[in-house]
Amino acid sequence: MNQIAKNCDTNMTTQKLSLLEGVNLALDYAMSESDQVVVLGEDIAVNGGVFRATDHLRDKYGVKRVMDTPLAETMIAGMTIGMATQGLRPVAEIQFMGFIYAALEQLIGHAARMRNRTRGRLTCPLVIRAPYGGGIHAPEHHCESTEAIFAHVPGLRVVIPSSPKRAYGLLLSAIRSNDPVIFLEPKRIYRISKSEIENNGEGMPLDCCFILKQGKDMTLVSWGAMIVETMKAAEVLQEKGISCEVVDVASISPLDHQTIVNSVNKTGRCMVIHEAARTCGVGAEIAATVSEQAFPFLKAPVSRITGYDTIMPYFKNENYYLPSVEKIVDIAIETCGFEQLNEAQEVGHASL
Repeated sequence: MNQIAKNCDTNMTTQKLSLLEGVNLALDYAMSESDQVVVLGEDIAVNGGVFRATDHLRDKYGVKRVMDTPLAETMIAGMTIGMATQGLRPVAEIQFMGFIYAALEQLIGHAARMRNRTRGRLTCPLVIRAPYGGGIHAPEHHCESTEAIFAHVPGLRVVIPSSPKRAYGLLLSAIRSNDPVIFLEPKRIYRISKSEIENNGEGMPLDCCFILKQGKDMTLVSWGAMIVETMKAAEVLQEKGISCEVVDVASISPLDHQTIVNSVNKTGRCMVIHEAARTCGVGAEIAATVSEQAFPFLKAPVSRITGYDTIMPYFKNENYYLPSVEKIVDIAIETCGFEQLNEAQEVGHASL
């Protein structure tokens, strides 16, 4: 296993940062920690990226480690794989997730298979970063939520942070991983809020869910930008007497089934919230797992609140497409009333 040399002299201070700044800070720490870490992508060096996630890194680490590339996602992915198999730890940025499809052949056909193909002789320690998701009034191809494509591919890790602190910790762990990681950054919440991050270089565990709120009546499962609406809905439901446990999936592949199942075993109800299209989404996998492993504890069917099976609409209809706090609350109340509804129906049938 490759080890990253710990020669970092980064100032370990606590700062209040946005999710975007957390990404930048993690990249800075990783690059100062090891000269194996290089960064590449379209407009990421001179301009610091479309969203400025790589701002100032070129000035600090030079053009050999922070590299602008041509507008060619296939080339970016292929070059990144080559770097990774030869001892580097490249972090490549795809400007928007909607542009990543040209790189699929390289990522699915080569990066994901490298360890298996070489029987462990070669690993592929790369990170592909991409802003993803809707909600910023963007044009077509700039608001994709197709994380399920990558979650279906054996050999790829898929990580989606939902807070500044998790963006920092999970990105550091992704860079240190010896397997390829697709790191999807929910751009709708890039700058929506700030939280304290201690720049200590500590990564957060991959392949794990995070319990953001304890509860006893229902489990709300979500990830990425939808965590914002999910947490707000949990607060509203608390006021209505429904105690919700909120699970941030964070790593959708490999999926931490056990944390989700343990939560549902406790609460007896489960709702999955994501903005991606409904059919074959990650929510369907979670619902199936809960139905298989927590069935004796379920008091109601698993609910899913998702985007629609259509292309993300332009900004006038964007808010209609994305799951809202109100919709989460309404379906949660309906789910909590399922048991009482069944009992009433049974009484009605018995009286006939």
